Amino acid sequence: MNTPMVSAVDVRKTFGHTEVLKGVGLTVRKGEVACLIGPSGSGKSTFLRCINHLERIDSGRLYVAGELIGYRREGGRLQELSEKQIAGQRSRIGMVFQRFNLFPHLTVLQNITEAPQRVLGRSRSEAEQEAGELLARVGLAGRERHYPAQLSGGQQQRVAIARGLAMRPELMLFDEPTSALDPELVGEVLQVMRGLAQSGMTMVVVTHEMGFAREVADQVAFLDGGLIVEHGPPRAVLNQPTHERTRAFLAQVL
Repeated sequence: MNTPMVSAVDVRKTFGHTEVLKGVGLTVRKGEVACLIGPSGSGKSTFLRCINHLERIDSGRLYVAGELIGYRREGGRLQELSEKQIAGQRSRIGMVFQRFNLFPHLTVLQNITEAPQRVLGRSRSEAEQEAGELLARVGLAGRERHYPAQLSGGQQQRVAIARGLAMRPELMLFDEPTSALDPELVGEVLQVMRGLAQSGMTMVVVTHEMGFAREVADQVAFLDGGLIVEHGPPRAVLNQPTHERTRAFLAQVL
């Protein structure tokens, strides 16, 4: 019962000669919302992608619901899982990207039902019924037959959230989900995310929306240079930061 939903232990990642993550550690309990903030290039999105093994870590450990992600122990060493096994782990982790990544040639309904049918083996009728319920949940009831190009950016992002939820994930990852949106469309996506948080969904969110972090997060981690420089409740990190680098960053964005 006390197993964290996310447990990152000394996670390191290098691209070429650049060490992007320099020993990141983070624990997120079931039902918590953790917001990752910091300047561009600080490692936030890379860390998020490591959680579901879209990026392979170079050292450290990442666990989701107590399960080691991407690897198994074999003879005292770590062996990377097969693509099929990794896909099975990812099926329990929803992810929403900066860009909506919807299939342009599929309708909204088809975008949402494709993975539940192919990956989870649900029947078409079951997948379509749940898709309709999810679209209503994100405020898009009646848009099933639309194509992505017929929707606004905010609507497309809400479809992307519904698509992630259709896999019935234990954990949702959001990588700056509002950064590609026009300012007037940001609120509708954040409202859906607030509803998810209130429903008890465990979420790790990379965001520049400090108001959202202050209102919804249980914990905020400020990353800079591949390290978590400051971490704690949003009121402490955002209102009374103790680290000079955190204060300088917040002075620019608040």
